[in-house]
Amino acid sequence: MHVGSFVLAARFPGQGDGEALHRAVRSAEVAEEAGLDTVWLAEHHFVPYGTCPSAITLAALLLGRTERLRVGTAVSVLPTAHPVALGEQAALLHITSGGRFSLGVGRGGPWVDLEVFGSGLRAYEEGFPESLDLLMRWLREPSVAAAGERFGFREVPVVPRPSECLTDAEGPEVVVACTSPASVRLAAERGLPMLLGMHVGDEEKAEMVALWRQHARAAGRPAEEILGAAHVSAGVCQIADRRTDAVETLTKAMPGWLRQGLEAHVTVDGRHRAMRDPLAYTELLCGLHPVGTPRLCADRLAATSERTGISRFALLVEGSGDLAATEENVRRLGAEVLPHLG
Repeated sequence: MHVGSFVLAARFPGQGDGEALHRAVRSAEVAEEAGLDTVWLAEHHFVPYGTCPSAITLAALLLGRTERLRVGTAVSVLPTAHPVALGEQAALLHITSGGRFSLGVGRGGPWVDLEVFGSGLRAYEEGFPESLDLLMRWLREPSVAAAGERFGFREVPVVPRPSECLTDAEGPEVVVACTSPASVRLAAERGLPMLLGMHVGDEEKAEMVALWRQHARAAGRPAEEILGAAHVSAGVCQIADRRTDAVETLTKAMPGWLRQGLEAHVTVDGRHRAMRDPLAYTELLCGLHPVGTPRLCADRLAATSERTGISRFALLVEGSGDLAATEENVRRLGAEVLPHLG
């Protein structure tokens, strides 16, 4: 089992962007010290829900500050990025980090980002498969040309080539954020592992893994690839000597962050987007994920792995909104939870 942290660089009420980003960087540094496997970095624009606008840029910083830790994006939003530019950055980090970089990609949402960056709504609604396929070709082939609906260019060489990394990996791992049957099928047909969100529980994640395997078999993916697919489960983790204390920490801090963060999202076309009730959502997360004593947290992770077949976790550890409490949470995760998991 591989346990990592999920870093949003969340700006809680009363905080500034610098405070949120400093906490994000420090939590990643402490994650390496504590023995965690990976740090997964979120990407958002124009909202306090997450203050990191470029997960791959923050990944570069953290790869330079760490020696063992794997760093991944969760996710780089493809509709607002050029897949070749993202592929070049991913190849650069893969090579210079000795293969410690994972590229998570996703569709994002119908937000005003699509207007600001000039990609338009169609890039979100229809263009994700084309972008993903172009990105994968860039990461796997020596030269690439494109003649699609959104991207068209003459053949150019891939420089730097990810396969030139001095490791056994041909290129950086690519993970796809999946929230619907269509995205599950998209990932499965390409043999790419899924990142499953923290808003869904074990039963739904198990169903998505089963659906992924079904589509992967139908697409003719190799059996060993299907069995070895390393999907990632996102969740929340808060550790305390008593479960009630852990729950209280999150229910005091997270609703305010969720309220201001989710309310700040603006759709590109004015469509209505229903917002979750922040307190109810926090309580849901406390029920779904490892929130409580170290033993409870370890048992919860083990149970999720057994029920879903997922062996990798990306856990939100900054739910308190406080730097010192976040550092303590990460250290306890490494010292008091990981030893129970093997």
